[in-house]
Amino acid sequence: MGPQDEESAQGMSSHQAIRPYHDDSDESDSFGPDAPLNSSRPSTELDYNKTVNPTWRENIAGRIPPSIRRGWRATVTWVKGPEPPRIFSITPFLPKVQHAPIALLDRYAPKKIHRFGLLLLFYFTWLLTFSLILFRSSQSSDIPGYGTPVRLTCTSRYWSDANGCGIDGNRCRPFSNATLAFRCPADCHKIILLNPHAVGDQEVVYKPLVIGGPLDYNISLSSELHDNAVYRSDSFICASAVHAGFLRDITGGCGVLSLAGEISSFPGGNTRNGIPAVSFPSYFPHTFGFLKNTTTQCRDLRWPALIVSVIFTSLLALFTTSAPVFFYTTSTILYLTTALATDPPAQTDFPSLISIAAGRFLPAAFCIAITYLFTARRTLTNLTAQIEKTVLWLGPAWVGALNNYTFDQIPIQRLTPHDLHAQPGAIPALIIVVLTIFGIALGQAWSFRLEGRMPKYLMIYGIFVGSLLIMLALPWLSLRIHHYILALLLLPGTAFQNRPSLVYQGLLVGLFVNGVARWGFDSILQTQYDLSRGQQQGSTLPMVDVLGTGATNITFGFGGLPIWDRREKQYDGISVLVNDVERFRAYGDEWKGALEDDGNLSWTWERYHLKVDLSRQYPEYFRFAYMSGSETGDYSKAGVWESNGNWIEPKAGASSIDTKEVVVRSVEGFYDGI
Repeated sequence: MGPQDEESAQGMSSHQAIRPYHDDSDESDSFGPDAPLNSSRPSTELDYNKTVNPTWRENIAGRIPPSIRRGWRATVTWVKGPEPPRIFSITPFLPKVQHAPIALLDRYAPKKIHRFGLLLLFYFTWLLTFSLILFRSSQSSDIPGYGTPVRLTCTSRYWSDANGCGIDGNRCRPFSNATLAFRCPADCHKIILLNPHAVGDQEVVYKPLVIGGPLDYNISLSSELHDNAVYRSDSFICASAVHAGFLRDITGGCGVLSLAGEISSFPGGNTRNGIPAVSFPSYFPHTFGFLKNTTTQCRDLRWPALIVSVIFTSLLALFTTSAPVFFYTTSTILYLTTALATDPPAQTDFPSLISIAAGRFLPAAFCIAITYLFTARRTLTNLTAQIEKTVLWLGPAWVGALNNYTFDQIPIQRLTPHDLHAQPGAIPALIIVVLTIFGIALGQAWSFRLEGRMPKYLMIYGIFVGSLLIMLALPWLSLRIHHYILALLLLPGTAFQNRPSLVYQGLLVGLFVNGVARWGFDSILQTQYDLSRGQQQGSTLPMVDVLGTGATNITFGFGGLPIWDRREKQYDGISVLVNDVERFRAYGDEWKGALEDDGNLSWTWERYHLKVDLSRQYPEYFRFAYMSGSETGDYSKAGVWESNGNWIEPKAGASSIDTKEVVVRSVEGFYDGI
């Protein structure tokens, strides 16, 4: 190409752009002011023939009114909390004062090795002091002439319930001429009956089982007994000793009791030394009193042990800023103090107590570790308000661990419909407790919202509630939320660092420790048998007719045996209690009573006369139960054969006695019933 051609080409390029190549067939239609848009560009025209399938969410949303959708979006936005979230952190009041323990530690133990040595010294000193107190508390010197005291529980007694002592009580002999050196723990006034217990025609509930008191007449041992006080042998021994003024409830102690044999009547109906007692106007074959001047100095040292543990944990709270050291150490001391000193399980010897505490510690430690990782770590990490931590976290922790003292006055023993209606003040107390927990829950939920963690914890508690509802619906099982379970359920709601959470978290940790150390890990699901122990079994009660009565004898008719009850259980025998002692037991195939012409079974009881007073007659109380082999059904309420020969029919229903609750253990004539 020549120079002119190049210039021509340049001139053309300066005035007219070279068109891109197009197919000749489209050339005339593709350019110009009226040309259509190029087909390679996306069309903006709507294709009405194309079908778009909405998603399931769009289908659901389309059915919801717009006002509700707007409300839901506003609720979700509110639940997510403010942006940015507000993270709680405690700024100490009077920081110089609260940081003084930390500054002191930095000055005299600046290195980690120094602090590690101090921590080991702390552990050694507490363990040594606590162990010495426990050792001193577990030891009791011999009582001259009576030997080493036997360690009792607050429910120890000589006599078993219902027919546990056999015909005429022969399994619980001797009745007299025997003594027992014993040792009682402190605070036995707190151990009460949760199910009605029959005493003649009375029912004792929500109080210690104490029948008797100081006599208004003399017996052969009156000159030897403290305050001439005599008690039926189905009474709690330690509570009876406090009622008589023989021991102090706050310290417990050691002493000697003597079996007093058969007594004609038991005055009572009064409260002495904080222990209420029940009267009984008739005879009982097995009784006891307390010998004068036999108390010795064997104190229950739970209070010194508690003081030592409180002092050591307070020092730890003031001088450590390490969250895991503080939490794990404090929880362990709380557990051991509760399990071995302030609220130990009912055991009659110290090695058994240590064995139970050790067996429960490992699963308790696992729960404590999980609680720290998911709850307490957020609350206690970087917390330098040493005094506030001691007062607001450690103080409530001890309050919770001392649940048997601190919350003992709340009249709620068990969350069962029967107990709530039977125990005075239980329903108002429950309402107050529920409203208090609800108010606290609202405050904690607001705090979670401010930290932006409310959706997560709503999901967690939704899972909790859903699981509880599923367990509640399970057939043949009952949901039982023990207080250690309640503490574990509520602890996640304290997972942030503010002052209310310090209080709630410490209290819940203490409640968890108390529940596990005292009662163990009872199942959240329990059978009806577990829940009804000590209550009526629902068995058929005997149909008893009085065939004849007079001043000296009375005859009862029982119909025929065997019979079947509504539970398809066969009963082939009858048991009769007279004054709460089994006096008659017979079976249909070997009947020891009389057989009537119509095949009905009968039995005649001769009026009982005491050897010390053959002329006097006493009212007698009769209760009847069917037997299936060696198993006894429910006993009826008591019918009364008065001293003048009149018969008073028993009230409808059964009396609450369950012999499966009783464990009889012989120790030189001593029987321990639980």
